[in-house]
Amino acid sequence: MDVGTWTPLHADVFRSYSWSANVCGKKQWYFLPPSQPHLVFDRNMKSSVYDIFADVSQSKFPGFEKAIWWECTQEENEVIFVPSGWYHQVHNLEDTISINHNWFNGYNLSWVWDLLLKDYNEASEYIEDLKGCDDFEELCQRNLAANTGMNFYDFFIFIVRFAFANVVLLHTFAQVKNETSRKPSKALQHICFNLESIRSTAVKMKPINTGDRQGVLLDLRKNLEDHSFIELCVAVGKTYELIQDTDEMTPTLLQCTDLMCTSFVRSQVQSSEHLVAFIDDALTKLGGAFSR
Repeated sequence: MDVGTWTPLHADVFRSYSWSANVCGKKQWYFLPPSQPHLVFDRNMKSSVYDIFADVSQSKFPGFEKAIWWECTQEENEVIFVPSGWYHQVHNLEDTISINHNWFNGYNLSWVWDLLLKDYNEASEYIEDLKGCDDFEELCQRNLAANTGMNFYDFFIFIVRFAFANVVLLHTFAQVKNETSRKPSKALQHICFNLESIRSTAVKMKPINTGDRQGVLLDLRKNLEDHSFIELCVAVGKTYELIQDTDEMTPTLLQCTDLMCTSFVRSQVQSSEHLVAFIDDALTKLGGAFSR
């Protein structure tokens, strides 16, 4: 980016985590802690300040002057981590090349759902006059996907597949533990945490009946027959081991497919309620001391 360019005030997509690595150049960051975003929104909490250095209308944004900003200068070869929900504005002080990455996981999954629910409510309000139409809900979901990047059904499919992958890994790591008589590893604890996080989010989704509305049905057997899904499980397992700095055996493709021989292979998930029951069953049968 050229010197003098800047990014308006915003929170990252899906309220994800992000990091930004400066290959060269210098940036100035202005952060607003997640306890203060209401200060940069209008009275109706619909729109936020675009540029914190502009002449901000006090009548439209009455809390703006109370906002406390955290400033940081990012030099070449430095990396900035941005947690979920931190609004920020960034200015390029020099010609800059940076590499950026956004992601979400078990630790910030609830942020994603909260954002989707908020944006869904706004999307439905905008077309409230069409509420009597048969395809009103479909229209809301279409608008939500266009405005936010995914809708309830996309998110539901994502968390179910994420749950399936973690159950595959839970089964695999539990088998390794039993065979080697080792204490449960940090990687195993990480997997159980992910499942509990997914469960908590699914509980919040229950009133929406997300999967039922769209006729979504996800089958664990079909996922286990998908080579790309098994490769995902192996890759995630390696990542957990790397994060937790453990020498636990990396799950193999064969170990992951061992789940085909268990009762879990018949699991099907069509709603958030089904997902909660599936996770409870997995944590009870496979999680041992790490179940809720």
